Amino acid sequence: MDSVELKRYNRQILLPELGIEGQQKLKAAKVLVIGAGGLGSPVLLYLAAVGIGKIGVIDHDSVDESNLHRQILFNNADIGKSKADTAVNKLKLLNPFINFSSYPIKIDHDNASSLIQDYDLVVDGSDNFPTRYLVNDTCVALNKPLVFGSIFKFEGQVSVFNYNGAADYRSLFPEPPPANEVLNCDESGVIGSLPGIIGSYMANETIKLLCGFGEVLSDRLLIINALDNSSLILNIGNKGIKKKIYTDTKSQSSPTRSKLIPPKNNYEEISLEAFEQMKKEEPSLFLIDVREDFEYDESNIGGSNIPLYELHNHLSSIPPDKTIVLYCTSGLRSKMAYNLIKDKINTQVYILSLDR
Repeated sequence: MDSVELKRYNRQILLPELGIEGQQKLKAAKVLVIGAGGLGSPVLLYLAAVGIGKIGVIDHDSVDESNLHRQILFNNADIGKSKADTAVNKLKLLNPFINFSSYPIKIDHDNASSLIQDYDLVVDGSDNFPTRYLVNDTCVALNKPLVFGSIFKFEGQVSVFNYNGAADYRSLFPEPPPANEVLNCDESGVIGSLPGIIGSYMANETIKLLCGFGEVLSDRLLIINALDNSSLILNIGNKGIKKKIYTDTKSQSSPTRSKLIPPKNNYEEISLEAFEQMKKEEPSLFLIDVREDFEYDESNIGGSNIPLYELHNHLSSIPPDKTIVLYCTSGLRSKMAYNLIKDKINTQVYILSLDR
């Protein structure tokens, strides 16, 4: 690094955890960012500012006026322009010492492997499940760490996947939710400041990974609620669990797509009919509806309503010796709830969803 770079990065070089050695690691690093939108904007701004040596930007979309309340890389003059190209042009003005690559294309099964393989680390700020699973599976196949983030209304999630053999996205969500349950920002809305909060966390995790200091969110999912300032960390690790990778070899031109068998858990998924029969045979069942309050008020099948993100405050109210039934609409939140309570109970747990 020349004297200009040393002056530019002086304030972070002063940190003993980072120092000159850490700054050199950042300069040598190659990071690929999926999505230049709400999450991608703060991620890209901070990664460029701190001095990542090479940054790739993938986004096939163009700037729309409805993006501007949260996608802070863009302004009115950018409407209709390529997000990837526009982002790179602006980031070059922020830091001319970085090598940028723009990919104004959609990442898919035909190009995912070739796009990701040249980078050290991937940051996924995409807004749809097909892309998340594709990026995750390709990172697993290529052994690339993945920094993940997602946002919904007032809530955001951050994690680090596939780092040193730790959990990946499928460890948390083995399969995508039903298509009729998936909402995006266009349908559900999102507060404009939330991507900045979550994107900054994602950038921070990336910096720690590359420099090798601090504790990263590997095997853990950080959940932040910007409405009530609550936060929660779920343990999603797979230590001691042997996972098998099955490779789809249908097309040699497609990236290797691995499906991971989820960890063997002490729960069984059941239907509503099976639950009703079980109640007759075992009246001491303890049912927990982990949906939000408003969902419970709209319709419910009884039991205690303890929303997932409040569950950690009510662990003492869960009887450790009763058979537990966790309930939500799709089963996804119930599985996350199971990870929270599995160390507190010694009995069978059932996952009940209306989709079964």
